[in-house]
Amino acid sequence: MRIAVPNKGRLHDPSVDLLERAGLHVVDGADRQLYAETVDPDVTILYARAADIPEYVADGAADVGITGLDQVREAGPGNLTELLDLDFGSCRLVLAAPEDDAVETVYDFEGGRVATEFPNVTRRYFEEMDVDVSITEVSGATELTPHVDIADGIVDITSTGTTLRMNRLEVVDEVLDSSVRLFAREEVVGDEKVGQVATALESVISAEGKRYLMMNAPEDALDDVKDVLPGMGGPTVMDIAGSDDVAVHAVVDDADVFETITALKDVGASDVLVTEIERLVE
Repeated sequence: MRIAVPNKGRLHDPSVDLLERAGLHVVDGADRQLYAETVDPDVTILYARAADIPEYVADGAADVGITGLDQVREAGPGNLTELLDLDFGSCRLVLAAPEDDAVETVYDFEGGRVATEFPNVTRRYFEEMDVDVSITEVSGATELTPHVDIADGIVDITSTGTTLRMNRLEVVDEVLDSSVRLFAREEVVGDEKVGQVATALESVISAEGKRYLMMNAPEDALDDVKDVLPGMGGPTVMDIAGSDDVAVHAVVDDADVFETITALKDVGASDVLVTEIERLVE
């Protein structure tokens, strides 16, 4: 099975890191190499431009792909199924116009011109809004086009909005909320190996922001300990040989660890140990 992964840019390192943490360690993956093997002899990595990955998967060059939802929607192949939101690379595709223009809604663009690197997504958006515009495809510096009389507005990617503000542009509407996704061709969605890869990646995502707590507690304080722990499905309790105490294990959110430990000590827990979780299969 081949997994298509961005070969460079802001999505490359997080994608490779996620695969590594999921146990799919890359071997023989030198820079500029098109393919790389993994520790699983049945899984190969294919490096490609993020924008090309949807077509690679749709055409069968790869079985699954990792890239932004914006790229999938722009490429538009109809035989792809989203398997998992990988929870990084978040951004928005927005409609924006110069701050000093009298543009308040998408309907103010009727009969106007819009520049974008995402002509297909933009065209579908305006069709859904029933607004007639002329779309100009550009390959960069989209935010400059309204200031050089090429367009009345733009549809472009933004994460923080800083670039828009620097170019005196303001958001009129959100076109698409995007993040990096794992997707596959429809005909391979049910394959065992595809399922294994999706489960492995999901286990890493599920473990993010979670901590594993282990402690000892008097058996007669167990109900109070359980009330304190905001664990997943309740704590695990085990007898300790030769002791009246019990061992209690639980998974908690990282943000709750400080207050949880304090509350546990107050109800009699001791020897509290906190560890990171690499993967969590729910």
